[in-house]
Amino acid sequence: MANVVVVYHSGYGHTQRVAQQVAQGADAELLAIDADGNLAEGGWETLAAADAIIFGTPTYMGGPSWQFKKFADTSSKAWFSRGWQDKVFGGFTASASLNGDKGACLIQLQTLASQHGGLWVSLGMLPANNSAASRADVNNLGGSVGLMVQCASDAGADQIPSGDLETARRYGERVATVAAKFKG
Repeated sequence: MANVVVVYHSGYGHTQRVAQQVAQGADAELLAIDADGNLAEGGWETLAAADAIIFGTPTYMGGPSWQFKKFADTSSKAWFSRGWQDKVFGGFTASASLNGDKGACLIQLQTLASQHGGLWVSLGMLPANNSAASRADVNNLGGSVGLMVQCASDAGADQIPSGDLETARRYGERVATVAAKFKG
């Protein structure tokens, strides 16, 4: 079994709920980035010991939250020492709009993983894109790079569509399975 960590920032609770689903699927440890963009004591050591790291952030203005960006910038210490070289990575994001430029945010997460010399895990699920599809279907937003989640701006985290939550759980499972293959 691989040691997987889900490191995330959540502004309003939506990304936290998604992180919990991803962690459930991956049997992973949750590591929150706080409102000031910092990790709890021991957080960097937890990431250093991980076989796989899954990034999570809301999409704000087409990219990660500033708190996640601060975390990403601070990870340059691990980058310089190649501390995350050859780790398995994945990522997810949530926004209020169906598109909301979540794809641009995921590319930023994928780029961060690549800068660290990591191996990125795609979503790996066909989209639910026929006329019978609904928000209860897995991958109903049609993602491929990573996990995309949508919840209306006036809806609480308890109203995230069930299809998005199930997609999150399955994505966590996929990242953990890939990491276990590399751990061998």
